[in-house]
Amino acid sequence: QVQLVESGGDSVQPGGSLRLSCAASGSIFTIYAMGWYRQAPGQQRELVAGITSSGSTNYAKSVQGRFTISRDSAKNTVYLQMNSLKPEDTAVYYCNAGLQSSRWTGVDEYWGQGTQVTVSS
Repeated sequence: QVQLVESGGDSVQPGGSLRLSCAASGSIFTIYAMGWYRQAPGQQRELVAGITSSGSTNYAKSVQGRFTISRDSAKNTVYLQMNSLKPEDTAVYYCNAGLQSSRWTGVDEYWGQGTQVTVSS
């Protein structure tokens, strides 16, 4: 069994910063790509940022230059540093990971339970 547990969501004013964390635990052999998605009310879930096992990153255009994704492979943890937050960043943020539970299994996708980020004055 694999779990992804997010933390760090909060309410902040526009221009503020937050750091989200997501720790993967359980039966893990190898984690490949990890990423952060978000879903605002009435909107589809969208990719915010992703990072591969080699450290390559990609970002949604709306967050480029403001958000930074990073990972600590030794801790099976991915982070999202969010700066210069805007009201339109308000959403539930979900962690995602593609991983193998053992050397004999294929790559499966896992999701965290989500953490709320609210940007409002």
